[in-house]
Amino acid sequence: MGNCIALPAAAASFTKKGGALPIETIFKLPSPLPSWPSGEGFALGSIDLGGLEVCQGSSCLVAIANPTTSLSLDGFLWLNAMWMATLEEDDIGGGMLRKPVDFTLVWSSESLKIKQDGMGYIWAPTPPQGFVAVGHMVTSSPEKPSVDEIRCVRADLADTCENDTVIWGSSGFNVYSSRPTCRGTQALGVGAGTIIAEVNGVPSPLGCLRNKDSNLSCMPNLAQIQVLMQAYAPWIYFHPNDAYLSSSVTWFFNNGALLYKQGDPTPNPIDPTGSNLPQGGSNDGAYWLDLPRDDGAKERVKKGDLQNSACYLHVKPILGASFTDIDIWVFYPFNGAAKAKVALVNLSLGRIGELVGDWEHVTLRISNFNGELWKVYFSEHSSGIWVNASELEFQGGNKAVTYSSLHGHAFYPQPGLVLQGSTKFGIGIRNDTAKGKLSLDTGMSFLLIAAEHLGSIVVEPPWLNYARGWGPKIDYDIGQEIDKVAKVLPAELKSALKDVVKGLPKEVLGEKGPTGPKMKRNWEGDEV
Repeated sequence: MGNCIALPAAAASFTKKGGALPIETIFKLPSPLPSWPSGEGFALGSIDLGGLEVCQGSSCLVAIANPTTSLSLDGFLWLNAMWMATLEEDDIGGGMLRKPVDFTLVWSSESLKIKQDGMGYIWAPTPPQGFVAVGHMVTSSPEKPSVDEIRCVRADLADTCENDTVIWGSSGFNVYSSRPTCRGTQALGVGAGTIIAEVNGVPSPLGCLRNKDSNLSCMPNLAQIQVLMQAYAPWIYFHPNDAYLSSSVTWFFNNGALLYKQGDPTPNPIDPTGSNLPQGGSNDGAYWLDLPRDDGAKERVKKGDLQNSACYLHVKPILGASFTDIDIWVFYPFNGAAKAKVALVNLSLGRIGELVGDWEHVTLRISNFNGELWKVYFSEHSSGIWVNASELEFQGGNKAVTYSSLHGHAFYPQPGLVLQGSTKFGIGIRNDTAKGKLSLDTGMSFLLIAAEHLGSIVVEPPWLNYARGWGPKIDYDIGQEIDKVAKVLPAELKSALKDVVKGLPKEVLGEKGPTGPKMKRNWEGDEV
């Protein structure tokens, strides 16, 4: 399921001589994979998608034509146009796979004015009626490939796909990795790991695979989740100047957090489990949480308590259950004021950026074929980024290193400065990260709070179903706040700074009390 183009075995390379082929540079995690506890179907090497059993190749999925055979090349029938077929049957597995009827040339490298060892040609298979092609064919010859070399998939075993990340492009021609169009815990599309060739903005008509029977037997059980966290749980490093650290939800409640109700001037303390929080509904402003009233207790709770910190896991199927996402949620009682960079000047923005009850998360995406970590998502306020395993910093084996930004607590894969909302004036909100002395090993302090595929085995804590704000809504005039701290700036720069700040999400600004994990869009959907 990688993003590289792997050529068929018989095809010559049209890259520079002496350059490494993709097969020679496949990334390996720093440490070997652990031994997985026994279970139903997790990490067994293949997944049943409703009669079609598939296995993960080095960069794509292959179908097992006869599931009773051993998992060797002789038992595979390549669906992907990047690979040679090993069987010749025209109708496999009760009609699930069939040869294409023809090929159409999508693009060739003949027009490229670069030094080439040989020409490259990309072909689109023409599927028979009722079938879908899920990949292209790449050759070094202008002659059409043999229809014996790949197979198309019956339409009910296929789903729609779309462009993902651009891999390469030239003169109106672009190559993208592909992904299912619909993604989420209920979506059934399975990425086939193939490419989409696009000419003048028109992509070739390809599909992806589909988990036809919604089979979740390949998801990890409780014991396997435990080992996954032991193997991959990330380290979180806090900025050395950050006074506001994480805590557990229980510590927050036990140390004076209060529940407010609209129209009632008297707040209520919160049970350690959150059992007296209103359940369900929506963030309608009727309830919100806040810090203790006593000034001393308020300042103490703001700082959190790293020794009593906890991480909260949501384990869910993604991409038709071909992967497991482990969302690792971290709670901060308080976010400090934001800082802006205006040319060579750094400004603290006063109240702007301050908020109570911040939730951030890191997501591990793990292959259900073999249990390997594929990539990690770093939440950055209301958005975030995916980083492939090959680009991560690791510590202590296969544990990714995560950096929490100063005061705002957005997560980043490397230390340094990320300027949010940067403009032509060099103005943006600072997100500073550094490897301070304080860190959190998420593998030592996690609680599994939700795993829907395990049914009633995992009991959700009451606070998880609290849908209202984990902090109060704060009312202030952004313009007035900026005027207070930016007196020395020229009018043009001050105006540009106001525009940058106003473009931030209200939740980031503290103008809207943040909601908990279950209310976030990635709880049931994919990360964006």
